[in-house]
Amino acid sequence: MRRCAVCRWHQDWEEKRARVRKVWLYTAVLVAATFFMASSFVAGKILLHVVPPFALVGWRFLCAAGATLPLALLGTRRVEAGPGSAAVPTSVRSVLAVLSIGLLQTAAVLGLTFLALRTVSAGEASILLFTNPIWVAALAPLFLSEHLSAVRMFGLVVGIVGVALAIGAPRGHSGFHGDLLVLVASLAWAISTIITKRLQVVMNAWWLNFWQMLVGALVLLGVAHLMHQSWPGALSLSDWAWFAWLVIPGSTLSFGLWFTALSWGGAARTSSYLFLVPLFSVLLAFVILGEQITVVQILGGVLVGGSLYLVNSSRGAGRGTEAELAVEAVEQAG
Repeated sequence: MRRCAVCRWHQDWEEKRARVRKVWLYTAVLVAATFFMASSFVAGKILLHVVPPFALVGWRFLCAAGATLPLALLGTRRVEAGPGSAAVPTSVRSVLAVLSIGLLQTAAVLGLTFLALRTVSAGEASILLFTNPIWVAALAPLFLSEHLSAVRMFGLVVGIVGVALAIGAPRGHSGFHGDLLVLVASLAWAISTIITKRLQVVMNAWWLNFWQMLVGALVLLGVAHLMHQSWPGALSLSDWAWFAWLVIPGSTLSFGLWFTALSWGGAARTSSYLFLVPLFSVLLAFVILGEQITVVQILGGVLVGGSLYLVNSSRGAGRGTEAELAVEAVEQAG
């Protein structure tokens, strides 16, 4: 009897250690994913000095789509046939999902954001762009019939105040124009989220990400051509290194880690960590670019981060459907 009790104690202890290891690993994956997302703002800011915005983002996602392709092929081999395993959008819903995410979340969101980065700091752009869950929460009662709880309502108010503070004092027409572009990009991201949730598409997330990035890249390169924006004839080795970072860690790897975190922790729990992206962006912009941020803007960023936590954590503890996990993973790929 005593030996059995010792065995049970040892088994319980091993199970607790395993749970702790999983929590630490889950947290580490989330920190890495959000760090890579944040780094794309700094890399983009550096490259915009030599590459036009739409050409830069278009080639970024064309290369990222190519880097995602082998991962999608590898993921297909590991997933059994059935719902959620489709590699090609065949139904009307899946085609509409690919087009809406590619046009709105990739082309519009990242195109407008990189256009704004010419006049807006990397840290400020990150803070304003990642307010998109706030706009999703505001639109959800109208288009998704989701209940707007008191916590989420409070989170919305906190977020709006945070946005106003993050924008800071007026900096002339160009600064205001850049802030407005990022906010429009954030709203476009929210609209894309609403559309894809209404469609409830069930498709392999890696392939969904590949197709939407390909669509977004082709649209952006088309816009770049119409605006006579082309890739420069020569780049320095440093610029090529930043572009490689923007494509692999900033796009493909950040998506892979984010998808892994979603599969472990669920959509609601994982999305509550999005506040780390603006935080990392501000820190990286300060260290690498020497960007300065006022105390008022720091307070605005803190309020936006708190708002993101309140809005996301109050969605509920449920894991959500596989389609929701796939869609939300794709939405963070940029």
